Amino acid sequence: MLTLRSSPASPFGRKVKIAAMELGLMDRIEVAVADTNDPSEPLRQQNPLGKIPTLVLEDGTTLFDSRVICEYLDFIAGGHRLFPEGEARFAQLRLMALADGLADAALLQVYEVRFRPEEGRNAAWVANQAGKVSRALAALEAAPPAYSGRPRIGEIALACALGYLDLRFAGAWRAEHPRLVAWLDAFAAEVPAFEETRVKS
Repeated sequence: MLTLRSSPASPFGRKVKIAAMELGLMDRIEVAVADTNDPSEPLRQQNPLGKIPTLVLEDGTTLFDSRVICEYLDFIAGGHRLFPEGEARFAQLRLMALADGLADAALLQVYEVRFRPEEGRNAAWVANQAGKVSRALAALEAAPPAYSGRPRIGEIALACALGYLDLRFAGAWRAEHPRLVAWLDAFAAEVPAFEETRVKS
């Protein structure tokens, strides 16, 4: 049995779970919640970075981060299902990098409020992270990714990043990005795992 150390709200953990569901592998994975702020958390031995998601293999070795885990799952499922071959692979990797960067910048804004006292917050740093989100959304709105009807890794990553904005920023991105909203609606309709992994609060 594989063990996925994650948390329900993590967009990167959600990406791994959707990938596993699409590959038919969830029956081989136990999901175990990890507290990244707990010094006694075994996660720190499983992943020296103490970050989620981390996948613990049956022999006790571990894989991290979400990009590596998803590629491993694709490999054990036969390969080239989430990560296509040839030029199409690089289009998916580029989309995943943009989506993961968007999610990471959003996550850092949340952490700034959650973990730093108000008097110690750096407004310029927060604005820099918000700018990354805004530019990524603008680029994606101008050219939403093509969707073949079968989700691949870049599309899964993007859906999870947008889902995180819905969760933590009350969907404020939607008003100015109608093409992305339509894209996400189409993705959600075609990929039941997206709704199954949604956290409501």
